[in-house]
Amino acid sequence: MRLFKWREYKVMIDVSKFLVNEANECLLCKKPSCRTNCPVHTDIPGIINLFKEGKMEEAGQILFENNPMSAICAMVCPHEDQCFGHCIKGIKKDPVEFYKIEEFISREYLKTGKITIKEEPKNQRVAVVGSGPAGLTIATELVRKGYKVTVFEKNGRVGGILRYGIPDFRLPREIVKDMIRMLEEAGVVFRTNTAIGQVITIDKLFYDGYDAVFIGTGTWSPKRLDIKGETLGNSLYAINYLRSPKRYNLGKKVIVIGAGNVAMDAARSAKRYGADEVTIAYRKDFCDMKACKAEIEETKEDGVVFDTYKAPIEITEEGVIFADTHRVKGEDGRESVVMIEGSEKLYECDSVLIAISQTARNTIVKNNPELEVNKWGLLVTDEYGETTREGVFSGGDVTSGPSTVIEAVVNSKKAAESIDRYLTNKRK
Repeated sequence: MRLFKWREYKVMIDVSKFLVNEANECLLCKKPSCRTNCPVHTDIPGIINLFKEGKMEEAGQILFENNPMSAICAMVCPHEDQCFGHCIKGIKKDPVEFYKIEEFISREYLKTGKITIKEEPKNQRVAVVGSGPAGLTIATELVRKGYKVTVFEKNGRVGGILRYGIPDFRLPREIVKDMIRMLEEAGVVFRTNTAIGQVITIDKLFYDGYDAVFIGTGTWSPKRLDIKGETLGNSLYAINYLRSPKRYNLGKKVIVIGAGNVAMDAARSAKRYGADEVTIAYRKDFCDMKACKAEIEETKEDGVVFDTYKAPIEITEEGVIFADTHRVKGEDGRESVVMIEGSEKLYECDSVLIAISQTARNTIVKNNPELEVNKWGLLVTDEYGETTREGVFSGGDVTSGPSTVIEAVVNSKKAAESIDRYLTNKRK
């Protein structure tokens, strides 16, 4: 036991040295492009200065108050499109890996941190439906403002996509647990195994004394390929598989159809939990993939094979029939990807994981005709998160479609301000 603790201590010291060296590489720009291109405008030079001065708790509090998902975003955000990809130092040398410094500070802060209640308690209640990034962010923002917050989660555990969608090898579960502890200590109440929509409706929530409702239920309904064989026993939707990948026996050879982040997570999970050969099949090329570049590279490092320009035609018990595709340029000059006639071929496998995107479940909407949805089944809101029903707000993937954690944070912070204005007016 002593040996284990010593090793753990030594690893932390080594990590700290690396991060200090990384912090010393920061140019501390007067007009930091990294901050400008951060969706929540994290004060990166300021945080780095605090880190170098050893003011870890202060840095952690600033990060958390600016972005409650700071520790999570540091691990799963597309950094190449944000801070890392816009580091001025990266023009001539390697960019500063600030997200690693952020992860270290934020994870340590979550272990003992507390949510600061900044305003006087208000005798108004807000129901938050869904406990994913959007729900946890708005719960944090509203409890700080003194509101009574209850979070409703249809699953047995809190976390939404953070627990049931992102594999634990990418996002350690203790991070979610630490955040839930902070929220509970601040007064947020969690009701698990409680779905909103049929038995408990939005009308019932208002009747029971809630003054506003926030819907952050995410996108959990997988989109179909609409090809023959999609319901066979060897075919699964990746978003469902990721809920409990250890429970499935996919066999030794797996094909994943799709190339977004869910496809990458499913492929890497399949590789970790027993499959010898995992292939991601995609109808276009790498440059068209929706998954972030870092995760594509990590998927390759895990030994997953990529087979591009392959369009699925049919799923059989022996595998998937794919047709080759290629790019053609139309008379208008636009490029499109079309199938090559006569190129159909069976690619044998034991299991197929379908990962071509998701949409929102519409249980809540069915029982609330005042809530408008768009043609993709997503809730319609204004720029401040207000839906078409008074007192009901929304944010995250259920309004935008599958997106990143940081975008859910941005939307939820706007919605929190909108709810605060709405409830302030109700008090007058």
